[in-house]
Amino acid sequence: MSKPEIILAKSAGFCFGVERAVNKVYEEADGGGSIYTYGPIIHNREVVADLEARNVHVVESEEEVRALHDATVIIRSHGVSRDTDQLIRDSARKCIDATCPFVKRIHRTVETESAAGRKIVIIGNPVHPEVIGIMGWSSTPVTVIQTAEEARNFSVPEGKEVCVVAQTTFNANKFQDLVDILKEKSYNVICVNTICNATSAGKSVPTLISYKRGTTYILL
Repeated sequence: MSKPEIILAKSAGFCFGVERAVNKVYEEADGGGSIYTYGPIIHNREVVADLEARNVHVVESEEEVRALHDATVIIRSHGVSRDTDQLIRDSARKCIDATCPFVKRIHRTVETESAAGRKIVIIGNPVHPEVIGIMGWSSTPVTVIQTAEEARNFSVPEGKEVCVVAQTTFNANKFQDLVDILKEKSYNVICVNTICNATSAGKSVPTLISYKRGTTYILL
């Protein structure tokens, strides 16, 4: 019986944001001291276990963070809300922000657009830590849309401008479908396609399109 052939995909391994965050944790662990990550740095039990052996522990709540006055706390690539970010900086001896730059860009967009009075819509999973973190950068209530039914049921007052962003790991084709549903409502929409290239590679994603009264796609 012949042995099965194993082919390693060209894109195998961590995405840019996760690799960057993991490297930051290992670099800090080499220096010693009490180190904590806010949530698991990666959804990989082997890596988390290896870091635990290097005295890198995981905290899951703001209550735990408040007790870490003499420790280093690392924000993982998913990012956190504005309030949690400030709490970590105020409570920990040292804060290392390993938020993925692509996620950080969404935070800035949401912060700016909500301050300008636009309704923020996030297309993604409402319980995903990245989405929860993004929500926390809006100065106004946020709507998260994950399904076509939710998109069809979404409504805002006449004349209200809407800013749509996406969870970086959301399916690109599904994102397009949901945006098309919102577009049919004839809202004044700014749509920022924030899906990461590692997720959308090989998929069809929107290009820069403008509508007189409809949707503007912006590729970051």
